[in-house]
Amino acid sequence: MYNFIMTLLIIVSVLIIFATMMQPQKQQDALNALSGGAVFSGQTKKRGFEAFMEKVTSVLLVLFFAFSIILAILSSK
Repeated sequence: MYNFIMTLLIIVSVLIIFATMMQPQKQQDALNALSGGAVFSGQTKKRGFEAFMEKVTSVLLVLFFAFSIILAILSSK
């Protein structure tokens, strides 16, 4: 059981790396960051590919933490 969960954890880890690399970069220069330019540019709701990749990354992170906790419990026995 331990080896199976460890394999799943490694697979999820690699998928997290790919999911974070696939997300579009946010191009925001230092002036906008310091002056609050995001307020004036009109923050819009994420749609399409960006929203999908954010959800995929969130699910993978939840799985990663769940598998890590399960492995910690199994290794303590």
